[in-house]
Amino acid sequence: MLRYDAVIFDLDGTLTNSEKGITTCAAYALKKMGKPVPDLQGLRKYIGPPLAESFPLYAGMNAEETEQAVKFYRERYLPVGWRENMVYPGIRSLLKTLKEKGAQVFVATGKPLAPSERILRYFGLMRYIDGVAGPTEEEPYGGKKQLIGRVLAGKTWKKAVMIGDRASDIEGALEYGIDGIAAGYGFGEENEFDGLNCRIVGSVEELAQALTDEPLRRKGYFISIEGLDGCGKTTQSDAVEAALRDFGYRVVRTREPGGCPISEKIRDLLLDVSNVGMSGIAEALLYAASRAQHVHQVIKPAVERGDVVLCDRFVDSSVAFQGGGRELGVDLIRRINQPAVEGCLPDTTVFLKLDHETALRRRKNASALDRIESEEASFHARVEQAYNTLVEREPERFIAVDAKEKPEAITEKILAALFARMDAAEVV
Repeated sequence: MLRYDAVIFDLDGTLTNSEKGITTCAAYALKKMGKPVPDLQGLRKYIGPPLAESFPLYAGMNAEETEQAVKFYRERYLPVGWRENMVYPGIRSLLKTLKEKGAQVFVATGKPLAPSERILRYFGLMRYIDGVAGPTEEEPYGGKKQLIGRVLAGKTWKKAVMIGDRASDIEGALEYGIDGIAAGYGFGEENEFDGLNCRIVGSVEELAQALTDEPLRRKGYFISIEGLDGCGKTTQSDAVEAALRDFGYRVVRTREPGGCPISEKIRDLLLDVSNVGMSGIAEALLYAASRAQHVHQVIKPAVERGDVVLCDRFVDSSVAFQGGGRELGVDLIRRINQPAVEGCLPDTTVFLKLDHETALRRRKNASALDRIESEEASFHARVEQAYNTLVEREPERFIAVDAKEKPEAITEKILAALFARMDAAEVV
């Protein structure tokens, strides 16, 4: 059921949580102007209304000071601040559902039009948006009612609604003669919507129910990151996790061996340098046992409830290290792990390609080596070859990136390929 055929969203505090970027840039501008910088609660007041209104209202600036403060704000916001932003979890799924059901979806924001469209494009939301209205030099901000009229002009609709996190959003909707829904999860202050004839929702899930009478649909996705020890997996896992969360995905970050209490105990056995007498087959079975508990307790439930799982190593590591490094063979390792993975294999595997000499040198410079890392060079050479063979045989699953490049360049390549695959799989 679709309650509205025209749905208009505010941007900051409704589609995205822009608190960090806006408050940091506001503090930057106030400091440059020699004005007192309030605490976070005070800085949050700058989220939503145009800066030309906020600086006079909250910092007592005159017209000349306000003009300069806006310049200082943009000095930091344009290169950096606009990306210090994150899509609220569930928004991507909600927008997709609205479009699939035939709704027209718009954005009406007090933020200038150009950066608003830039943010929507960057986070991949513009594909769901039929029109955006925001202040420009030619059409300055004249209130939310004016912006609503701008996006609805020339459109055919039966029933429309404006969703926003500030009272001005709801007031604009009511003045225009359409419904208003207050996004109580945004930046509105306590009791801000008192006296306004609107529904207040406390989460994106509640908003979905208000608009469609359906729960949010989420599709799980499993990502593993592989490579030799020292290839930069932790650095890239941190960057990928941060990006996924910024884009509005619910992320479960985990690792192997380990990932849950029982598996972590097995990890201690596997990596303890005092266990040098462990046989190759015992090692392979312990890895499989750790994985079985990990899949059962963490990975499979997360994917089934629609989360994105980001795992540092998975079964490919066993194939490479035990199958190749220990020379037990790929087929044996796959047979051992078949009951452990329960059919739960990565949708995408990121492989950080690095030769074993460079990888081991990096690893030695970082910290003390564990039992596996302490193996001789020939062992690591076999692991490297096994990984390369895996990538060659399954190019459709792997994203292979040269780990010798700068970390930022590696991250950019990973994310470009990863988001393309997730889009193709309709993961929202």
